[in-house]
Amino acid sequence: MPITELLARNARLYGQEKCLTEINMDLQEKHNVTWLEYELIENSPAGEYRRDMTWRVFDEKANRLANLLIKRGIKKGDKVAILLMNCLEWLPIYFGILKAGAVAVPLNFRYTAEEIKYCLDLSDAKVLLFGPEFISRIETIYHDLSKIKALFYAGENRPSFAESYDRLAANCSSEAPGVELTDEDDAAIYFSSGTTGFPKAILHTHRSLLSACYTEQKHHGQTREDNFLCIPPLYHTGAKMHWFGSLLSGSKAVLLRGVKPEWILKTVSEEKITIVWLLVPWAQDLLDAIESGAVKLEDYDLSQWRLMHIGAQPVPPSLIHRWKKYFPHHLYDTNYGLSESCGPGCVHLGIENIEKVGAIGVPGYGWEAKIVDEKWQPVPQGQIGELAVKGPGIMKCYYKNPEATAAVLKDGWLLTGDMACMDKDGFIYLVDRKKDVIISGGENIYPVQIEDFLRAHDAVKDAAVIGLPDKRLGEIAAAIIEVKPGMRCTEEDIRQFCKTLPRYKRPRRIIFDQVPRNPTGKIEKPRLREKYGAAGIVAIQTERRVVS
Repeated sequence: MPITELLARNARLYGQEKCLTEINMDLQEKHNVTWLEYELIENSPAGEYRRDMTWRVFDEKANRLANLLIKRGIKKGDKVAILLMNCLEWLPIYFGILKAGAVAVPLNFRYTAEEIKYCLDLSDAKVLLFGPEFISRIETIYHDLSKIKALFYAGENRPSFAESYDRLAANCSSEAPGVELTDEDDAAIYFSSGTTGFPKAILHTHRSLLSACYTEQKHHGQTREDNFLCIPPLYHTGAKMHWFGSLLSGSKAVLLRGVKPEWILKTVSEEKITIVWLLVPWAQDLLDAIESGAVKLEDYDLSQWRLMHIGAQPVPPSLIHRWKKYFPHHLYDTNYGLSESCGPGCVHLGIENIEKVGAIGVPGYGWEAKIVDEKWQPVPQGQIGELAVKGPGIMKCYYKNPEATAAVLKDGWLLTGDMACMDKDGFIYLVDRKKDVIISGGENIYPVQIEDFLRAHDAVKDAAVIGLPDKRLGEIAAAIIEVKPGMRCTEEDIRQFCKTLPRYKRPRRIIFDQVPRNPTGKIEKPRLREKYGAAGIVAIQTERRVVS
């Protein structure tokens, strides 16, 4: 069954019920009144900061775009790109592309103009639909987009080089276009993080997308009574595939634009949110705000909040122990996945396994996993190897890149690029990305292990460990330490704290700086290597600094 059938079903069964709410908290704060007060004020600007959509309208908007694309000559298998910030239009546009039989190509909103052009060319996109935040970037490249046949603009103040998506779609039929789809039809292209160069295009089928719905709902038990808070960018598989649990259960979701701790808590309280998916930095910020007194939990009604889960990057056990201190009744889950496995859930901790915090967990619903050596052979229990997964969400291929596909796919198994080990109970623990392993004096050092250790220090907000060149040892481990606001930490404090680590794992350099993370929460280690790795000089200048 193609995933679009779930949307059509929800429109039939729950058409008048609200399914999506977009909240722009920054605008709401500027007006300095409650949402309820806004709704009571005549001619209020509530639509500026809060918008709702029903399942029927969602389905109709998807149908209108599908019919528009078909009218413009888009055929089954053609590629249509989306470049939007999270907004109420995002998901109807995505499903409209699928209903037309086309392949949706979501683009990272942080891409430069050059990266946008690269991804459009690589994916063979024929249409680009973009929002107001990207006008200047598209303006610099649209003359060179030879494969693009139409530029649709969603928003006010349309640029002259694009057509109005809103006006054109409004004049199209809201009836389903009737394009026949199968499970094996191509559905979406997602792009890898591109941490080692330009990203690769990851092709998924309808079967793959549908499998994510069932995996997510099986893991977190969404029912019609749930309300899911979605904060991460929808271009990424993680956020959207977690929302797929809401799609399958026919339940509500809120798209929150903004990540301030008080915004998250206010939304959970006033929208009666039951499930929140956070990235590590946001969970850390929320806990820091509680501990500093910047927010007070008693100011919010959080009684209905039943589940917090985290994914997209390794989760420090110390973070979850802190979380449970303030939210002891929350269910918790760690979700592991990658774009090549259609987002989260190919491995997950499971809400029943809280005592195993630190592990990424066991194979998810419908999935298998194993730890293998360079020859794809399983390694003995407890030994480190590369994690491989197999299941219904595995990508079809890297689009137009058979060599890269062959390097990671074999007999239905996908090599993840993550080094891991498995304990006697079958729980999998990540030790690091294969490309991030530091080899110092012949010893393998896995940065994630050191990062988790450092984050347990009371003054450490975040930590990243990278390899820096060394004439004698080849590489040495350098720790970039981000200190909690208002706290004091010195190089000597960190060195004393690390004395319980084996000597070869202790960072040789301590650098106090911010830890950069991308929109999905992953540490941007290439940026740190570029900043500190060329000669290591900057590190020497900063490593003895006292931060307060």
